[in-house]
Amino acid sequence: MLTVKDTVHDHIEIDGVAADLVDTPAVQRLRHVKQLGTVQLVYPSANHTRFEHSLGVYHLASRALDHLGISGKRADRIEAAAMLHDVGHGPFSHNLESLTHRRTGKYHDDVDELLTTGAVGEVLRDHDLNPDRIAEIVAGEGPYAGLVSGELDVDRMDYLVRDAYHTGVPYGTIDTERFVRELTFVERGAGADGDGGGGPDRDGPELVLDEGNVQTAESLLLARALMNPVVYTHHVARISKAMLRRAASELLDATATTAAELRRMDDHDFLAAIRDCRATAELSRRYDERDLYKLAVWAEYDDVPERVHEADHAAETALEREIAEAAGVARDHVILDVPPEPTMRESTARVTVNGEIRRLERQSPLVSALRTAQRNQWRLGVYAPEPATDRVGRAAADVLGLDPDGLVTEVRGAMPTTLDEFE
Repeated sequence: MLTVKDTVHDHIEIDGVAADLVDTPAVQRLRHVKQLGTVQLVYPSANHTRFEHSLGVYHLASRALDHLGISGKRADRIEAAAMLHDVGHGPFSHNLESLTHRRTGKYHDDVDELLTTGAVGEVLRDHDLNPDRIAEIVAGEGPYAGLVSGELDVDRMDYLVRDAYHTGVPYGTIDTERFVRELTFVERGAGADGDGGGGPDRDGPELVLDEGNVQTAESLLLARALMNPVVYTHHVARISKAMLRRAASELLDATATTAAELRRMDDHDFLAAIRDCRATAELSRRYDERDLYKLAVWAEYDDVPERVHEADHAAETALEREIAEAAGVARDHVILDVPPEPTMRESTARVTVNGEIRRLERQSPLVSALRTAQRNQWRLGVYAPEPATDRVGRAAADVLGLDPDGLVTEVRGAMPTTLDEFE
């Protein structure tokens, strides 16, 4: 058994298959992948890694399994998946995932090849575990997978409290002990919502919160909603992420590096690669020196035309080129950043109310408030080097069909909606 001192959960005891997985190269690589990517440029202490997060997810999964009375091979599979759930992340975590997915067709939870080969595959087979079954759990498929990858999973429980701790903000605090105590499994179809509670890839029992825990589920939603504008989508973090995505794309176009190789890099590998590539050297310098592009446009959801909301990657690239031409600047001096549509996966979590399994969104009026707030937090960004921001902003307003008087709004005005609207 291994005992690790953790900043969030104090002492974490690791044994069985998880203890053998810790020292595999795939898991150790996560020591060099930051959990929050470029957020350290906003919060200097946010240097925690996917490795320590994986330990935390394993810890919470083990606590939940003990509470639920799940043991044997079934518990071994869940604990292995908890330890391995992030091994598919590329450098800077989610930041480059849209790029690598376009070129490989794989997301970070597509880990079949990582789990079936090398040291990880050997460890799993030594413990009589089928690597394909573990990969399915990481992807959210199969019995009991919801504990690791679902609406109430231990993954988000750990990253919220861990991210709050390391950024120093007070918004992500949730009672993880109560969460794991109040989780329970019910047979699918036992709910009253009429859809059986799961998608086509979900088999077996469904994870729900036990009776009297609507507020517990709401605390997860609220923590996520409050962390979003001040940490996850902070404008400086978004600008720096967009610059690194541009650098990654140019690296793949200018060198023999493949998207598959990029997925297996860690943060240090990636930064070294863009420093050594002539096509990306300037973006690398700007990132290293925090000489970032600035906001030329920061537009709210309702001010952005539908055609821009619906633009795919090729259309966004064409719009960037058009904006650059209209502003009279180099093509690489314009970055258009259109976030995906606001979603709230946690709102579909199931809670027990008066003996009936219900969706949280049906039971909680807070969900409607937070959905409105999430939409109000959404911002389209156009970024450019500081001397060109005014020109680029005016050109972007014309090309994108935006109101030029509202190009940049107060970036901290993230949640104007009040709960009074929903009484």
